[in-house]
Amino acid sequence: MSQQRTKVGNRIKGFRESKGLSVEEVAERSGLSALQIMSIENDDYLPSLGSLIKVARALGVRLGTFLDDSDELGPVVCRAEEQTTSISFSNDTADARKNMEYHPLARQKAGRHMEPFVIDIRPYEERDFHLSAHEGEEFIYVLEGEVEISYGRETYTLRQGDSIFYDCIVKHHVHGAGSQSARILAVVYIPL
Repeated sequence: MSQQRTKVGNRIKGFRESKGLSVEEVAERSGLSALQIMSIENDDYLPSLGSLIKVARALGVRLGTFLDDSDELGPVVCRAEEQTTSISFSNDTADARKNMEYHPLARQKAGRHMEPFVIDIRPYEERDFHLSAHEGEEFIYVLEGEVEISYGRETYTLRQGDSIFYDCIVKHHVHGAGSQSARILAVVYIPL
């Protein structure tokens, strides 16, 4: 089964235009540059999760709005064989590597405040990580492999079965320990 990537840029542009906002207005509201907004809209620039949260706030929508396919009000079941859609985020560096592949688990759930993902982490050779911060909280449970979470001045190493819950306002970075691959369950809560 081939991977289908969700392109958020076109959705962001659609929301921006439907609200009658210019690229410059979204840039000012989000704290990003107009060039970053245009690059995100054209899917030329792979934004970080933090940048997408800033754009969502600037547009007055939930982060999940960029990932939604429908608006289910009741429970949403995501079967293992249906997890074909993925999205990647960068760490906001110029050479943005796609080292994490996010598989959304609740795309059809309307009005959600949590974003659950299964995330495949590919080896990341760079050890000088660009930490980022955003509003909300995050819960991570390690499904396979070993991960490191740089959080403020601390580094936490988690193995299969370990978990961590933290405030995202503190600068952080999640990566495979020792440049290894890993798989995690992550739930991001973003207040409105």
